[in-house]
Amino acid sequence: MQNTCGNVCFLKMVLDVGNMNDWQKKSPLDWETYMNKLVKVVAIEKHEYEGWVLTVDPVSASIVLAAFPENEKVSISFVMGHAVQEVEILKEGDSEMKQRLSRIFAPKESKAYSPEELEKRKNDLKTWLETNHIPVTEQGELGRTLCVAGVLTIDPPYGPEQCSSSNEIILSRVQGLVQGYLEKQQ
Repeated sequence: MQNTCGNVCFLKMVLDVGNMNDWQKKSPLDWETYMNKLVKVVAIEKHEYEGWVLTVDPVSASIVLAAFPENEKVSISFVMGHAVQEVEILKEGDSEMKQRLSRIFAPKESKAYSPEELEKRKNDLKTWLETNHIPVTEQGELGRTLCVAGVLTIDPPYGPEQCSSSNEIILSRVQGLVQGYLEKQQ
């Protein structure tokens, strides 16, 4: 399939970048001031969107809004950064709203752990790995991340979903070990 657009598309893209709107010119620190606040967004062609700001994409300046219609589940809207003309803050979010917003994308079985519980989970898992002759160290400023054999990390709360490695085989095997360990703990 041949690109019939040629230089015209390239030129348009360059012009779009050169014509960034005020919203796109803001910094991530500016956008952060809108987090967890009820806003009204006016976009191109006079489209208006209202919702609580979950996040702003730092690359595209797109806004992710959450709304809570009565008797319905949460509604998520995306307003593309290039389309944003004006953002007006309507209401500050209280601590209850901030909690509600933070739970939108949390897994259903997600549980909040106290710092003490996280420390115990980390130490128990580390001890179990060492008992099974798996080399493990603590890393990071606060020593919160476990590093297994120098090729895999496990972040809080130390479950299989928090394992990370570029080696898929090691990742799969250690996730299986951690899952088995956690099931035996219950």
